[in-house]
Parts: sequence; C-alpha cells; structure tokens
Amino acid sequence: MIPVTPQPEPADFDATVRRPGQAFLRQVPRPTADQFRKKNYWKEALPDLRTAYRSICAYSSCWIPSSCTVDHFNPKTTHPQLAYEWSNYRLADAKINNNKGNSSQVLDPFLIQQGWFTLDVATLWVKPEPTLRPAVFRAVETTISVLRLNDDDWVQMRFEIFRQYRDGDCTIGFLQRCYPFMASEVTRQQVKPK
Repeated sequence: MIPVTPQPEPADFDATVRRPGQAFLRQVPRPTADQFRKKNYWKEALPDLRTAYRSICAYSSCWIPSSCTVDHFNPKTTHPQLAYEWSNYRLADAKINNNKGNSSQVLDPFLIQQGWFTLDVATLWVKPEPTLRPAVFRAVETTISVLRLNDDDWVQMRFEIFRQYRDGDCTIGFLQRCYPFMASEVTRQQVKPK
C-alpha cells in the first residue's frame, strides 16, 4: 500500500448517488444488507471512481481493469450516513473488498504515510517497515492480514510483474502507471533490470 490522494467528487455525483441515497436513508435510517443491495446507488459512481484512480486498487496498489468495486471504507452497516458519500469510497479489487468486509481494522489509504508498507524483494511479501512505532507496525500487520495481501495469488502476480521488470520486459514507467507500490519499492531498494 502507498498513500492515495483523494480525488474530487464528480459533478453529477450529488444527483446520481447522494440525493437518491439520502432519500432512501430518510425512509430507512438503518438499512439491512438486503435493503442496501436494492438501493446500491454507489455503483453509479464506479466508472468515475475507476477514472479518478486510474483503475488502481487503493489497497493492493495494482491495476485492476476488470474486477473493480466500490469499497465503503467506513462500512455502510456501521456508518449508513456515509453509504452515499464519495469521500467514503475507495476503489478496490473485488477479492480485497470481500476480504475487508466490515473490518474497521484496515488502515485508510488516504491517511497512511509513504514507507509504512514495504516489499521484500526476495519473497515478494508485503511487510511493515521494521522501524515503525509499535502501534503503527501492528496496524500495518493487521491491514496486510485482513486484506490477505500475501495470499498466493497476490504474491504470484507480484512475482510475474517483478520478473518482467528484472528481465527488461517492462519499464519503471509501466510499474509507476500500473503497479505504483512495486515501482516505489524497486526504486527505494535500487532494484535494476538485468
């Protein structure tokens, strides 16, 4: 994970998402999951969210051209008043969004600091930066665990992209555009193509 800069709310967001959502919440202030599913106006924001964040998952920092979802950073089950607010949305890979679920233990990509998450280039596992204060170190560890950032499929994907970079089949510019966390880490660790 790397820090993500919040992007401005789209011009039509209020009309297409917020106002219909607020009207629903006035009728049903504490919706059930099923009621929310029937009033999922946030899906209207997905194309704008993908454009605003260049199809980069806020949590994995990987390009996700086809499995993008709207994550409610503050879960709509516990924060229904934020269910239809652009500022509460994070673009997320579908698996990561599912792993996060209603967890409140995941660090916000809008608030983390550069360098809190590192990449072990020997194993391609995401790890906390070793010199972090203990509370931040534990929060980073918990985020990695909850999101399952070191599951085999993520490690395998990082391995393939890393191999392509080391073999000269992709450039640092490509990594910066599509895999910014990996780009940040290979730059920091001065990993060069062969």
